[in-house]
Parts: sequence; structure tokens; C-alpha cells
Amino acid sequence: MYNLPGFEPRLVDKAYLENLGVTVEPSEETLKALESGSDVFRRRYAEGLLIPRQRYGLAELDPAAVTPEIHNYTGRCPALTWEINPVRGCTVGCQYCLVSDGVHEQELLAYENYHLYVRRLLDEQNGPGSPNERHYYYFSPKTEAFQEATLYTGIAHRILREFIDHFRRCPESRARLFIASKAGARHLECKDGGESILDLFARMKDRMQFNTSVSIMPDAFRDILEPYAAPLDERLAAVKLCREAGIPANSALVQPIITPWLTPEHTGSFFDALHGAGIINYKPEFLTACVENLAMLGQYLGWFDKDLERKLYDDYLMPSNEAHRKQRGRIAPDKEKSRGYLKSMMEYTGKLGMSVSICYWVRKQLGISEDIIPLINSNGFQCLGYQSKLFADV
Repeated sequence: MYNLPGFEPRLVDKAYLENLGVTVEPSEETLKALESGSDVFRRRYAEGLLIPRQRYGLAELDPAAVTPEIHNYTGRCPALTWEINPVRGCTVGCQYCLVSDGVHEQELLAYENYHLYVRRLLDEQNGPGSPNERHYYYFSPKTEAFQEATLYTGIAHRILREFIDHFRRCPESRARLFIASKAGARHLECKDGGESILDLFARMKDRMQFNTSVSIMPDAFRDILEPYAAPLDERLAAVKLCREAGIPANSALVQPIITPWLTPEHTGSFFDALHGAGIINYKPEFLTACVENLAMLGQYLGWFDKDLERKLYDDYLMPSNEAHRKQRGRIAPDKEKSRGYLKSMMEYTGKLGMSVSICYWVRKQLGISEDIIPLINSNGFQCLGYQSKLFADV
């Protein structure tokens, strides 16, 4: 991003949008947010702060003092889901990050003894004498589960070993591990104590699922927006490794989807690749971003194709769409267009036998009925892509 020929951050204001050919007329509030975002982008670009520095600190926490976090943004998640977040920050550096809105200036801190908190949480929720209710444990919604800070320190391996030990001690446990990750094959092959991440997966393959996280956008654009993530083909190679080892890995988080790129040709090539890797279900999620961040993301896209940048702003910035917001005020594409994009994806993937799962927020915002996308679809997936068949009573 610092070496794109001819690229220079600009001020995205009313004149900029008019010269670009944007057809919608943003509100004054939206225009101010775009201008503010432009200023922040120019400062961070000049100071070299757009991507995280590839270093992190190590610390320990008090396992008894950590307050458990529930991953239930909508209040309608299919089962109580506990978050596992062993790192403060993330070295992957996604420019659209759902947690930080693409700001990666904080010091990264990895908790070496986080596995002791995981042990405590498992014992409290699914151990002897606990209610032992159906629980998912989501590793990791606020940071990449398999990044340098967790792999080279053994933190990720120790967390997985806690689950293995829990299932050994509590064979009737109704806990299930849900992993969403941008990891490639080489990440899953990283070893600690002679065991790879994949080896540890295989020891609890009937009690966990691995969901790859992939995006629909130009490949070169992905390299900018996900600077330290594995390339798409490496992520699909990780899926294949899991499936060959008998680990449930046939659902994908497809996010973010850059709507101007969602042509029939690009839709087909993307989902053909997922289908070839054995993916049978996907959870689509259009790019959501605060308006300030759209000023940066749009300019990056415009470096490749100004028409794609124009279409991006047209999809997001109309005044009638200002209320279409997700957590922390992140704006989503126009509702009518979103329904059209979703329909086009489903028409293509339906021919491949792929099912779709969506969260309650998307269902509510877009008016998606159970007739269109069932709460639990034909392949047993729901919401974020949880595989309900992992529980024997479903």
C-alpha cells in the first residue's frame, strides 16, 4: 500500500464524489465523516501506521479475574457462545477490521497463560457439577486465532490442548469448539512440542469445526486489505487438510464481500473454488465499515478501477441507507441492492448444492424469511455457520 505507483491519499468530499460520477447525494453528516476519514487516512499513510508492526509483547493474566465474554451481538444466537481472545490486537492487519475499523496502532499483547482461563471457563460451564448446557466456544472473534503471536509462542496449541483435556475428563460435555480463521495450510502445520495445530484438531475432530474466512474482492486488492493473511489458495488448502483428517471444515465465512466486484463472472469463479475445496455451506457478509473508513477503502479500490470506487460509494452513501448499520455504527450496502446481490449468489451456489446461513441481524435488516433461508438449513448449518449436527440431540 505504500508502494502503489501514483497512489496518494486524497480528500473525499462532495467535489471528489461528483468528479468520480457518484450518482447518490450523501447527507452533510456523511460528507463530514468522509472528510474526517480522509484526514485520518492521510495522516496514518504519511506516518506509516496503516499496518500493524510485526512485533508483540507477552504478558500473563489472572485466570480468575477475567470476565467471560458472550458472542451474542443480536441476542438471537443459536446457542450460548463464549469468546476466546488470547491476543489484544492482531498481526494480520485487515484494513476493514470489524473490531478496530482498520486501525492497528495499539501495541499487540499476547497472554501466555490464557489457556488457564480457558480451563476455568470450560470447568464452570461444562465441567463436573456445571449445568453442562449446549455451548460453542468461538476461537477467535476479536483476533486471528492462528497468527504469529499465538503460533510461535505455543498459545494456540495450549488452548487446543485444554479442550482435548476437557473432553477426556468430561466425555459427556456439551461444549463444542468453533474456529473461524484466515489461516493457510502452513499455519495449521506449525508445531509446538512436536504437535501441529492440525494434529491437535484431529484429536477432537468430532467436537469441533474449522471455518475458513475468505473474501470476494480482486486478488491484488485483497493483498492490500489483508496484508498479512494467507492467500486465498492457501486458505482453501487448509480446508482440504482438515477435511482429509476428518475434521469438519466444510463451511466458510465469506466476508467481506466487495459488492462492485460481485459480477456473474467473479461470483462463479469464487464459489467454484470454494466448491472444489469441499465447502458446502457459506455465511455471506457484505463489507460493513464506518463511513470514515469507507473514504480509505474506496480510494484503494479506485487505484485499481475508478468505476469500482464509484459503485462502492453508490452502494453505501445514499441518505436512505444511513440507518442500515451493524455493530458500532458500521454501515452496510443499500438494502435493496443487498437483497439482489444475495439472490444472485444463492442462484449460482444453489446449482452447486451449497447452502446459505445468515445471522439474525441480516435476516431482520433485509427481511429474509425462513422460506428463503431456513434457520437451520438442509446441511445443518445456522447463523454464523454453526454446525448443529455436532450436537447429538439435534
